[in-house]
Amino acid sequence: MGYAVREEWQQHYADGKGFRPLGDAERVLLAERVPVPEAGGRALDVGSGTGELAAYLGALGYAVDAVDFAGSAIERSRQEHPDARGVRWMRLDIEHDDPAGLNPDGYDLITLRLVVPFLKDRSRVLHGLGERLRPGGALVITTPTAELTAKERRDIALDEGEILQIAGGWKESARLDADGLAVLVLRGSCHTDTTAAEKRPTTSHALTGAVAVVTDLSGRVLLGRSTRGMWELPAGKTSGSEDFAAAAVRELFEETGLTAAASDAHVVTMLVDDSHGMPRLTAVVRITAFTGTLTNPEERLFERWEWHDLHALACVGPVFAPAAQSLEAIWPGIIPGLPAVHSYPLAAIHPPVPGEPAEAVRLREQMADAVIAGGWAPSEAVQEALRTVPRHRFAPEMNLRTAYDDDLAVVTRRDEMGRAISSVSAAWLQADMIESLRLVPGARVYEAGSGGYNAELIAHVVGPAGSVVTGDIDPYVVHRTQRFIAEAGSGRVTAFQGDAAFGAPANLVPRGGFDASVITYNVWDISAAWREQLAEGGHLVLPLEMHGYTRAISFQRRGDVLHARKFTYCGFVRDQGQHGRTVPVVGLLDGELQLRFEDGLPLPAEGLEEALRGPRHEVATGLIMGFQFDFSSLQLYAATTLPGFCRLAAHADKGSGVTLIAKGSDAPAVLGDRSIAYLVHVQIHHGDTVQEGEWEFVVHAFGEQGPQLAQQLVDTVRAWERDVRAGAEPALSVHPAGTPDHRLPPGDVLDKPLCRLVFQWPGRDGLLRAPVSEVEGVMSGPDAPATVESL
Repeated sequence: MGYAVREEWQQHYADGKGFRPLGDAERVLLAERVPVPEAGGRALDVGSGTGELAAYLGALGYAVDAVDFAGSAIERSRQEHPDARGVRWMRLDIEHDDPAGLNPDGYDLITLRLVVPFLKDRSRVLHGLGERLRPGGALVITTPTAELTAKERRDIALDEGEILQIAGGWKESARLDADGLAVLVLRGSCHTDTTAAEKRPTTSHALTGAVAVVTDLSGRVLLGRSTRGMWELPAGKTSGSEDFAAAAVRELFEETGLTAAASDAHVVTMLVDDSHGMPRLTAVVRITAFTGTLTNPEERLFERWEWHDLHALACVGPVFAPAAQSLEAIWPGIIPGLPAVHSYPLAAIHPPVPGEPAEAVRLREQMADAVIAGGWAPSEAVQEALRTVPRHRFAPEMNLRTAYDDDLAVVTRRDEMGRAISSVSAAWLQADMIESLRLVPGARVYEAGSGGYNAELIAHVVGPAGSVVTGDIDPYVVHRTQRFIAEAGSGRVTAFQGDAAFGAPANLVPRGGFDASVITYNVWDISAAWREQLAEGGHLVLPLEMHGYTRAISFQRRGDVLHARKFTYCGFVRDQGQHGRTVPVVGLLDGELQLRFEDGLPLPAEGLEEALRGPRHEVATGLIMGFQFDFSSLQLYAATTLPGFCRLAAHADKGSGVTLIAKGSDAPAVLGDRSIAYLVHVQIHHGDTVQEGEWEFVVHAFGEQGPQLAQQLVDTVRAWERDVRAGAEPALSVHPAGTPDHRLPPGDVLDKPLCRLVFQWPGRDGLLRAPVSEVEGVMSGPDAPATVESL
């Protein structure tokens, strides 16, 4: 048969041709091995042809999506199965089209009957289909085998090696026979960890070669399945006086039939390792453009060539070691767990490389629409940036749906304890912070905390005359950022390595300072360098911690003072630099409880354990709240006005004990002499749904001074309800450390080592020097209805 393009298949079905009919053995096997779930099931039939299998699955009780890339096949399906129950016929090229029409909730069964041998990128397609399976779902592949197929028809069958490769990596795989057809029933994860593999030992004294990294118009990278059973990039040794770029171009043509110009071949880095004890030098060459049709001229070396999604490179199985290291050099983080190798990046740069699938364009539009609908991106400039900058290319290890989730921060690096230390923030938050920068075309912007995507959003907003300087303390993050802005950037972003709390290097600071600055990690203190490198009237946006609770605050510089203009609830990774801080903690009741002093030194806690073993005093505040009640300003108000403030936390691995604080949660608290009071909310009305529930703020207290401390908390809650609840925010100003009291405006003062913060709330007068804290959020219903929950 040997059809290679859609038009040939279109004619095949238009001429009334078909395939081997669905046999009784296949019908019985499907009914027994993949029965319809009791609650009903959904199936996807890929390459449905004239629809016989789809109609049968519908008769079994599945709701079926039957897809084929030939319109004539879909037309015949409708004509030949007019009474097919529960079948939706769809024209779709599973290899190339945007899968927008497929069920977003996945499938219980996916079938590919007589299809897989015709897939050019079968590894990528099967991986993507595996990601669409629901828990417990099955992928069923029915195919002729090479052993039972005439040699001249080999293109319609799979050999034993191909069958074994497909079945590998699944938790369950069964191979069955249906009248001479091989039927694979595959369940469980289709992810096989990528490993770096070596070839046989060499007889040379040293090895030098070039590796070509090529991506197509969908941004997928080209890999060949070698006859050695591993994936490889186009690569080979240099010949004579040939340079590395020329060698990569030559090998690309000899192995794949693709042609590239020398001007489109850029040596990105040199890798140094060894092969079986022999020194090896590999030039990583990025090919930015090519022409021609993909073929397999060297069949003795390669079984086939396929285009692979970047996010799937971590689970393709064995990859030739230099190829794996080269992929990691172009897209740092794409293949975790590779052995160490020496890499020497070259100063030469290459132009951005285009290419993305239609699905990425659609998902980016959806993400932008959601952010705009939420009111986070009112300006046309930020809206256009969200619709233009390819977010997925700055998190290539993530699938597209995850990368373009508007409400999700994508973690890109963790420390040895598994804690997130670098991420691509949620799109709505990035848009909100960029809007707060008040950018104009031509603006010069500083970003502390790199990653690439946020910097490129800013670069798009400021336009060709603008620029962005971004810094990070982690050399790996900076290297990753530099690679990604080279691959998909505007050319207006400069990345440097250093503790960003000290500002940008002097040679990167524009005359007169930056027009705007943004900090993209949680900061406990405000660096003087951020103010000093900011132009007069410029805006600084940063996530500021106050007793561990965070607001993204937009400040405007007026002389040596920063004036807050806007507050947004948020959360970021913590500062890793010199200004990072370890929170003082005091354990109580054998670790069941903790007192956390997020700002300032620990307050005396003597006698608290004895008090906590005594009676609990309770006072209701009278403040009733419903579902989705916004109490964020209440927590900020309490945190910035109460002396003796701290947080009382119930350890996540312990019971809620005497305090009835839900484990893993904490409550705002005030300390007295051997006494403590804290604020929680308790459900007083359940209703028929969570949305109909009601909660009341209640103060619990222990110790001799408990009643007085409780009343202090109650008075704070009632003052907030009277003066602030309608939506007021505090007037906040930030002054340099050492500013004398008489030069501060009246208000509640929080002193930090590098600055003094003054909060001015409606209804409060005078200067009160006190620790500050907040417990914040939007009421969304209790996580543990059986316990009293903290704020």
